[in-house]
Amino acid sequence: MFSVDFVTWNNVSQKVLLKIKILRLFLKDRAVRRKDREITEFAEIKNIFDKAKVLRIALNNGEYPYIFPVNFGYETDGENFILFFHGSKEGTKHEIIRKNNRVAFEIDCEHQLVLPLGKKSCTTSFAYESIIGQGIVEKAAEEEKEYMLIALLKHYGITADTFDRAHLANTVVYKIKVLHYSAKRRKAER
Repeated sequence: MFSVDFVTWNNVSQKVLLKIKILRLFLKDRAVRRKDREITEFAEIKNIFDKAKVLRIALNNGEYPYIFPVNFGYETDGENFILFFHGSKEGTKHEIIRKNNRVAFEIDCEHQLVLPLGKKSCTTSFAYESIIGQGIVEKAAEEEKEYMLIALLKHYGITADTFDRAHLANTVVYKIKVLHYSAKRRKAER
């Protein structure tokens, strides 16, 4: 379990910094129940981000959460993660983010069905690696968009040097400043 301090980030108002500090206090005591599955090594956690292909984001939409899958990219600042995704300039997620920029997210990979032992179905399980966390989402600055989109494509093995200016103008890129996360692994062997 990790917490991050984003005091050094550019363009963050004092009001936002205060909200981040309050959220960090709330989130820091959350612990992984199964310590035998917890992953704490930064390199292993980064490897999970590298392998994952879908980022699921949950937003607070009042009565029910709003969750959606996205392609994503990420970068690190020390042991802090910044996730980013893109989309059109209109839609439900944009409206919800404008109202409440606190998010939860999840990624997973290395899926494998663990077959039951004999005829006891309750011994069936599933192997995986996952990261679950919370953060603050905001629009990336115009000058960050192209860099983040190139990094997003690189995450999927696609090389790009530049983007068409018209496409950039019609695309919004969001970045999630990860405040807290936990990583777990359930191995396939018994």
